[in-house]
Amino acid sequence: MTQTVKKTLRDSAGMRWTALLLLALAMFCSYVFMDILSPIKDLMQETRGWDSAAFGRMQGAEVFLNVYVFFLIIAGIILDKMGVRFTAVLSGAVMLIGGIIKFYAVTDGFDATPLGQWFTNNLNWDGDIPIIGTILPFADGMPGSAKLAAIGFMLFGSGCEMAGITVSRGIVKWFKGRETALAMGSEMALARLGVATCMIFAPFFAKLGGEVHVDNAVKFGVVLLCIALIMFIVYFFMDKKLDSQTGEAEEKDDPFKISDLGKIFTSLGFWLVALLCVLYYSAIFPFQKYAVNMLQCNLTLNPADPSTYWGGSTEGFPISVTVVQYIIMLIVAICSFSSNFSKKKGMKYGLMCLAIVALVIYCYMGYMRGTAETIFAVFPLLAVAITPILGNYVDHKGKAASMLMLGSILLVVCHLTFAFILPEFKGNTVGGTVVAYVTILVLGASFSLVPAALWPSVPKLVDEKIIGSAYAAIFWIQNIGLGLFPTLIGIVLQKTNAEGTAAHELDYTWALVMLAILGIAALLISIYLKAVDKKKGYGLEEPNIKPEEKPAQA
Repeated sequence: MTQTVKKTLRDSAGMRWTALLLLALAMFCSYVFMDILSPIKDLMQETRGWDSAAFGRMQGAEVFLNVYVFFLIIAGIILDKMGVRFTAVLSGAVMLIGGIIKFYAVTDGFDATPLGQWFTNNLNWDGDIPIIGTILPFADGMPGSAKLAAIGFMLFGSGCEMAGITVSRGIVKWFKGRETALAMGSEMALARLGVATCMIFAPFFAKLGGEVHVDNAVKFGVVLLCIALIMFIVYFFMDKKLDSQTGEAEEKDDPFKISDLGKIFTSLGFWLVALLCVLYYSAIFPFQKYAVNMLQCNLTLNPADPSTYWGGSTEGFPISVTVVQYIIMLIVAICSFSSNFSKKKGMKYGLMCLAIVALVIYCYMGYMRGTAETIFAVFPLLAVAITPILGNYVDHKGKAASMLMLGSILLVVCHLTFAFILPEFKGNTVGGTVVAYVTILVLGASFSLVPAALWPSVPKLVDEKIIGSAYAAIFWIQNIGLGLFPTLIGIVLQKTNAEGTAAHELDYTWALVMLAILGIAALLISIYLKAVDKKKGYGLEEPNIKPEEKPAQA
């Protein structure tokens, strides 16, 4: 007698990838807002009086609640007790509230309001206190707008990191025993297009109409946070339907206990992965917040005349050059990403060639526009192309620990190139731009190696019941670095440059050397992790999908 196997939503490739798309789009929107002020750091200094130290403290405030109020640990407990769908919607709402506060803080004239004056005159904590002074979100001399923006960014950061662990847990839920690493890598690749979107459109909206209004850039980010919340709400109903089909009840089965944290913190493999994570990401995400300004200081750029098409004039042209360049960027991303899934060689290589041609056109447009933000916007494009390849490789071939080593090596090389080689091309517009493009693309490739290999490895280190808490613990440790290093970069810039140095003339050498040292430490940890994996048999070098565990056909 043949027994009928009940099909669920996740047995359908279309439905589980639709669930992934919803989660990825929400994270895309959050990535845009996360760095919405990064490409206009110079404008914040010129229009709001935010020097490098104030800018760095505001950026570091993103993770203050997560780390020092232990909100990420609380978020992990909420995720394990309440489930993916509830936590997803909650995280979207918290991000939006924080975004609205940050938008109000940077509006024109805020510093002159009674509230702005109060923030300027209060919360002037001593920023020179050893160690503690580097983690405080407020300090004497910060404008009131920077302090309130820091509060909004704290709330946003709490929601964003909650969303991050929720999305990871959701992918495990929908793709367990299937294309887990490919799904995680694809989600991260699509989400990171938010970095390029931010770099291209934040300056565009800030300068829209020929006048500088930095609040317009943040307003754009807030609109996207509204979209992120909508994506999470739609996912809520998909996830609820899946649970009704499977009979699963995340909120009730095997409830979380505080004692479960002991199982996480006593795992050597967990600690090595967590340390690798904090070292690697501390050299990437804080760098993103300063990357555009670093290029402005180390490159000889020739911004196009505003009266010309390359400079933004639309006279005689139906579409702005910014929009055209973004469309070309999407062509690069879509074609390179899609080529990974094409089974026909002709189509596969055709998409790859089209992506390469579009990338060259994009880079040429960035050169013609002569702006640092359009140059750095290529950062995630190579990652979009190769992250699915790497994720698929880890699924079927393994070698996750080895990929972590390679990613760390590329990270060190890139930061040292920015520190010592790129400045040598000062005065050489073409040569400097080429070096910048190549280094940024390689850094993006390095960035794709880590998520494709690291995050799918976590389920191999802890019990399934506490995966949410394990991700939360790793994110908490990671957030220590993400909160500390934006502030440290700002302090290093302030200490290594004369007071009053113009925003486009800062010396970034020692700040970049500091980030390269983080990469060297990450390399040493990854080497040790590979040795421990070989000894203890965590299976990090083994494929996620065993020969007998072929993904179910839709």
